[in-house]
Amino acid sequence: MLKPLTQSNPLKSISSTLQFTTASTQLTMKEIITKRSSNPDAKCSSSSVQSTPEIEKKYVHRVYDAIAPHFSATRFAKWPKVSTFLHNLPSGSVVLDAGCGNGKYLGLNPDCFFIGCDISAPLIQICSDRGHEVLVADAVNLPYRSGYGDAAISIAVLHHLSTEDRRRKAIDELVRVVKVGGHVLITVWAVEQEDGSLLNKWTPLTRKYLEEWIGPGSPRVRSASAVTLESIPETEVSVGNQEGKDCVVGSENGGGNDKQQEYFVPWHLPYHRAEVSGASVGAVENGLARKDDLKGAIVYDRYYHVFGQGELESLVSGMKNAVIVDQFYDKSNWCVILEKTS
Repeated sequence: MLKPLTQSNPLKSISSTLQFTTASTQLTMKEIITKRSSNPDAKCSSSSVQSTPEIEKKYVHRVYDAIAPHFSATRFAKWPKVSTFLHNLPSGSVVLDAGCGNGKYLGLNPDCFFIGCDISAPLIQICSDRGHEVLVADAVNLPYRSGYGDAAISIAVLHHLSTEDRRRKAIDELVRVVKVGGHVLITVWAVEQEDGSLLNKWTPLTRKYLEEWIGPGSPRVRSASAVTLESIPETEVSVGNQEGKDCVVGSENGGGNDKQQEYFVPWHLPYHRAEVSGASVGAVENGLARKDDLKGAIVYDRYYHVFGQGELESLVSGMKNAVIVDQFYDKSNWCVILEKTS
């Protein structure tokens, strides 16, 4: 799942380890993957974790590919907590941004070296055009050798993964790729929204499978007429689904309350933007998106699993090679900072 892109401004300090030029990319990436595969500490995940569930393909990957330019145009504000984390890193640190989106955090600390990756090739192309060091990669299978970076960040990414095993694997990968003593910042949307009325604007998914979305059909969702569709600001939460059993907070982490955690959150792509991309016509025909003439937009649904209080901590509490050094709630997000211990 690796599609290296030629970069215009390689980082000279790390060029001996990771080059992004046409001549050297394939060889260097092969070296990175080989070193990772030969690492005895690298755990082999089950095919169900490595394989992308259909709901993520349809309602995360394809959606962000389709809305990438418009999405990028709305993503420029930096969260203070993320900025503080990055600015507190030692000079010369190599920072890995897993799920970098349009790259708004890449290069934020001019004294550090940043490498970003994202599953969306159009978003990665936007980053590349801005001169960032980036590549297309999967959050549950990062293409770096173990201990490669000094720090890693995962900002608003894990809530797009549809099973607990995949969310746990993504955290394992973040810890694996940093050095002992390195830190990892993870943020996810919270079900405990500061504005609770927002939850009424999303489409709740009523059933899910334990492992993954099964079958080509769309999930059973509430009628569109019963839902107020609005574009959701970045700092607010959302969720998606899989079929199989009732969706409740704690259904996978032992929390045991009855709050909904799986949603579709709408993204409104204005008609004039949709005409530019051209892809939205096919998306509507294939049922991936729908037209909203009242709002003058193509509406895409994005899958989210919003996290309940304590859920993120429970995913990392059993790790033998990392500890939680900070945890907090910020702008309707649950956040943790981990330190790799071995």
